[in-house]
Amino acid sequence: MVVHRLTKDEARRIAVHAQLLDAPRPTDLVDIVDRLTLLQIDPTAIIAPSADLVLWSRLGSTYDPADLTKAIECDRTLVETVAYIRSPRDVPAVIAEVRDASTYAFTASWLETNEPFRRDILALLGKEGPLLSRDIPDTSVAPWPSSGWTNNRNVTKMLESLALRGHVAISGRKGRQRYWDLPERVYPAGLPILDLDAAVQHRNERRLAALGIARSSGPQMPGEPPYVGDAGEEAYVTGIPGSWRVHPAYVGLPFEGRTALLSPFDRLIHDRVRAAQLFDFEYLLEMYKPKDKRRWGYFALPVLHGDRLVGKLDATADRKAGTLVINAIHEDVHFTEAMTAAVRAEIDELAAWLGLEVTGV
Repeated sequence: MVVHRLTKDEARRIAVHAQLLDAPRPTDLVDIVDRLTLLQIDPTAIIAPSADLVLWSRLGSTYDPADLTKAIECDRTLVETVAYIRSPRDVPAVIAEVRDASTYAFTASWLETNEPFRRDILALLGKEGPLLSRDIPDTSVAPWPSSGWTNNRNVTKMLESLALRGHVAISGRKGRQRYWDLPERVYPAGLPILDLDAAVQHRNERRLAALGIARSSGPQMPGEPPYVGDAGEEAYVTGIPGSWRVHPAYVGLPFEGRTALLSPFDRLIHDRVRAAQLFDFEYLLEMYKPKDKRRWGYFALPVLHGDRLVGKLDATADRKAGTLVINAIHEDVHFTEAMTAAVRAEIDELAAWLGLEVTGV
């Protein structure tokens, strides 16, 4: 049994390399998403939507958001699932994990009661799809408790439940609204049907390839878990308690770093405990905090320099004024002249990509 002994520098470089944030930059959008396994969809666009920021931080200013739309809606080389954009080859495992895992009792009861509603939706999509949720009648037998949410919540809840289980699929968007259709008209032909064990193994191996180094298991957290089971090989990192799993292909590779501005939802920093342990980096998304309680800003972008997370950029895209307003650059470590120049150059690149002029600090 191979057990790796890594310094923190080595562990960080593995993590940065796995996330395609070292040099040279990758060049293919679809290959990037396949490597990362997902792009999280979040509508916040104080600078740009998170999925676009993640791709810009890898591709640079050659990235055009229209290319992502084309890959999803025309080429079908990528697919949108509930809350994420993924490679099609990961869809069978994602579906199997939901389909074959235990369902919360309330959700299971609601779906069972609304079986006629499910059949109505599938029949309508089969005849007239793709359709927006607003164009699908609400024939639910029992409503989903909405607590003041939109009047169409029953339809949306059923569609998302069906999509998670592979009965419907998201075929595209009209603005922020999703088009829904039957999966055989959206997903590539020939995708396998996996059982739960095969799905978990697939997901763990793919997740480790994306993260490079990760914990085997840990506390439950919302969204995509950052744990990888027994994928890869065991590793210990100097100065950090407990064992890790590491992707063996990344161990010992030469490393060339670069500077990057990251989305708050970037997978390099998404697991805050891992970011603190490997990078000594403290981060909290503060958009839900009152303004006077924020330390770093509404949508602060983590700053990567080489193999270190060194600060946060508090910036706002004022599209009416045509400016990228720099409110603050928070230095977690003292910036050398070279670091300052590299961060400033990346800010200029971000502004140019957005078609804005830099103002502020």
